[in-house]
Amino acid sequence: MRIISAQKIKNAVCDLCLKANFFLRADVLRALRYAYKKEPQKQAKEILGAIIKNAAIARREKLAICQDTGLVCVFVELGENVKIRGNLKKAITQGVKLGYKKGFLRDSIVKDPLLRGKPTYQPPIIHIDIVPGNRIKLKVLPKGFGCENKTQLKMFSPTASIEEIKKFIVEAVKSAGPDACPPFVVGVGIGGTADYACWLAKKALLRDLYAKRSTLYTKLESNLLSQINKLNIGPMGLGGRTTALGVNIETYPTHIAGLPVAVNISCHALRYANKSI
Repeated sequence: MRIISAQKIKNAVCDLCLKANFFLRADVLRALRYAYKKEPQKQAKEILGAIIKNAAIARREKLAICQDTGLVCVFVELGENVKIRGNLKKAITQGVKLGYKKGFLRDSIVKDPLLRGKPTYQPPIIHIDIVPGNRIKLKVLPKGFGCENKTQLKMFSPTASIEEIKKFIVEAVKSAGPDACPPFVVGVGIGGTADYACWLAKKALLRDLYAKRSTLYTKLESNLLSQINKLNIGPMGLGGRTTALGVNIETYPTHIAGLPVAVNISCHALRYANKSI
């Protein structure tokens, strides 16, 4: 049994909050640069260039990539042979608070969803998964709400065709339009229960855009990306061939009587960082 202190987890989460907000992840930056080279429309190309430049300034100056520094989602892969010395959830919450204060990042969270109140840094959303091993992997995803607000869920009949599912996904992106700050990364969750499909869709955003899975879903992701980029929404909704940078699909077994499908969209500032301890 390996013992890991809550203080170590707190410090790691603090560092990850800073890294996620200051450094656009490599695969997204690579996709933006590729889109910039291939984008034929002048205005769209200029916007992509500005997004790439913004990411460079954020990295160099240690500034937030976007002013909406989001609601922090923390995915924890907790090794079954790990013992936490201290309170895991408290350590994560304190780590987020410390990171956001240290980085002068915007406090965007209200403590009561109806009464609202003065914004704060916490609490984060925490997902914990027990996995084999004696390590903890922390994944930090600050999620802005311009794009989070465009989340959609549909409970399909189990007899629904792949074409019907594709239409729902494309329409979800179309309805997001310029409000979610394209170009997007589109996360899709298929299967499980309603809540689990939504979790899968968000988890899909964590996967590298260039890491593909089985042939069926790789083809489906590619086909959806092609259809989405024909919508002509373009960078910042002003037209162009680059409406999305990628589509990632995650799946899980589901009940014989149902077929949940969820779509979770990220703006071009897909902020994410991870660390194993």
